[in-house]
Amino acid sequence: MTPAQRRAPRSLRDLFVVFTRLSLQGFGGVLPIAQHELVDRERWLSKAEFLELLSAAQVLPGPNVVNLGLMFGDRCFGWRGALAATAGLLAVPLAIVVALAAVYARFMHVPAVAGALRGMGAASAGVILSMGFKLLPGLRGNPLGPAAALAALATFAAAAWWRVPLVWIVAVIGGSTVLLAAWRLGR
Repeated sequence: MTPAQRRAPRSLRDLFVVFTRLSLQGFGGVLPIAQHELVDRERWLSKAEFLELLSAAQVLPGPNVVNLGLMFGDRCFGWRGALAATAGLLAVPLAIVVALAAVYARFMHVPAVAGALRGMGAASAGVILSMGFKLLPGLRGNPLGPAAALAALATFAAAAWWRVPLVWIVAVIGGSTVLLAAWRLGR
């Protein structure tokens, strides 16, 4: 996407509405929807800019998409934009979760309810994999290059197939990719 094709949010309301829309579409897995909404649909960010914000969001404490919303909102409208994006991400989903928790407490012993939750988990995994494949071309300019894709594959294999505890995955794979990136950036 060229800079001429990029747009910016027109108002705080615009920012709030888009972040509410993306949070409602990606319930349980918002990052793939955030990429689609902010890059493809609204054209507020390029793929490279989205990856840059996502990278920063991942190292900050808290949920990645909330951190991304905070940074993007701040970039557009300062603290008011950060507040609008975060409120858009959290307000309506919070109300839905509270309502669903009340319904689940009443019907948790019904087999169809348990099956529906398992199906939603599988669908979320597919959406996340889809986002990963869509963002692969954006790794061309990444200091890790192909090593980033290998790290993602190793992480998936360690967690899904070999059931390695998360602390070891983060320590070994995460630590080695951080060291590799530091070495490549230092050259």
